[in-house]
Amino acid sequence: MNDNPLRTLDAKVSPLKALPFSLQQILAMFVTNMVPIGLVAAAASPSLSPKAILVLVQNAMIAAGIATFIQATPIGKVGSGLPIFMGVSFTFVVALATVAGKYGYGAVIGAVLVGGVFEGILGLTARYWKRIIAPVVSAVVVTGIGLSLLGTAARSFGGGYVEDFGSVSNLVIGAVTLLVCLLWQVFMKGTRKQLAILMGLAAGYVTALLFGKVDLSDLTEDGWFTLPRLLPYTPVFRVDAILSVCVIYLISATETMGDAAALVSGALHRDITVDEVSGALAADGFGSALGGLLGVIPVTSYSENIGLTILTGVVNRNVARIGALIMILSGLFPPIAQFVRTIPSAVIGGVLMMVLGQILVSGFQMIAKAGFTPRNKLIVSLSLAIGIGFTTFTEVGIWDVFPVTVQTIFAQNVVSVIFVTALLLNLLLPREIAE
Repeated sequence: MNDNPLRTLDAKVSPLKALPFSLQQILAMFVTNMVPIGLVAAAASPSLSPKAILVLVQNAMIAAGIATFIQATPIGKVGSGLPIFMGVSFTFVVALATVAGKYGYGAVIGAVLVGGVFEGILGLTARYWKRIIAPVVSAVVVTGIGLSLLGTAARSFGGGYVEDFGSVSNLVIGAVTLLVCLLWQVFMKGTRKQLAILMGLAAGYVTALLFGKVDLSDLTEDGWFTLPRLLPYTPVFRVDAILSVCVIYLISATETMGDAAALVSGALHRDITVDEVSGALAADGFGSALGGLLGVIPVTSYSENIGLTILTGVVNRNVARIGALIMILSGLFPPIAQFVRTIPSAVIGGVLMMVLGQILVSGFQMIAKAGFTPRNKLIVSLSLAIGIGFTTFTEVGIWDVFPVTVQTIFAQNVVSVIFVTALLLNLLLPREIAE
């Protein structure tokens, strides 16, 4: 039995003790949480104003906080009961930007609402279809998620999408963050060891201040308190937009299943249950629909936080609940969000380098647990070869012969290609294959 309450789902942990672990989870994902909304809003016809985008970012924090709380504290069958941190999904950006440019932001909201309910129902009925997702399929999807995120870590480490990407200052900031995380993880013991990421973030932030990379001038520019407005944009329901976005919801559901399976395997050291899968997907879908009511694009499980949970072993639900409340407060009190936004991408990159590889390792462990039978080796090898090879940036033109909808779903999404390939191989290959 584990005597560390932070490493136990249901143990009593005081808010004060949970707070630093909640903070390091939020700081690890906050900056990433802002970007997708800006990309979709900027593509809308007409494009949304910077002020309107800022309001949506605030609403996104509230939606993500509510969805995170529901994941940790299920409402009926909605919610996994796991410390899954939710955030705005990058998976939908291409499809929703296309919808926004063609029909306007109202059509985005209409598609998000319908698609969210669709995924929610899919989650509630998971016990009827979950059996077709064999352990080896889940394992290779988790591995694909880990592989797909490594580029994100490298981009952030170099400074993000900025003119001085890869500059000496950005590399030093990222390196200091990573080094402090690493040294803290290696040499500290007990509860303090689990705060490696928070210490790395602090060290990286101080380094960024010394390089003049932090701007604190706008902390109160948007006031001290705001309340979200329900349906800030009137939903427009376009059948083609809804259908295309529902397909992306299937891909998002796959990623959430992979994230949840990785968390349970890597941090709780057991197999995920059907009820946990069902609840995770239901919270993913209905949480996204709730976000749509606030004008926000879909929220989903954040792989960065899954990796952090696996690294630290901190799975207590109170940590997720406190984190959820911090996200909600960040949406209600703009100065909180503004302060966290000042964290440079290079600092986040140093952290991501530390945590994202954990998902990849969990995928390897799940593959080993599924067994290296001839059949499983075929599924894993072909799925990874096709998924990675066909979505490599320099080879993405291989999808040009397919309709635009197919390109949108698969051409830049290694996880979706890996999932479909693994699923088809698992369904079609003979159950027994000789050595």
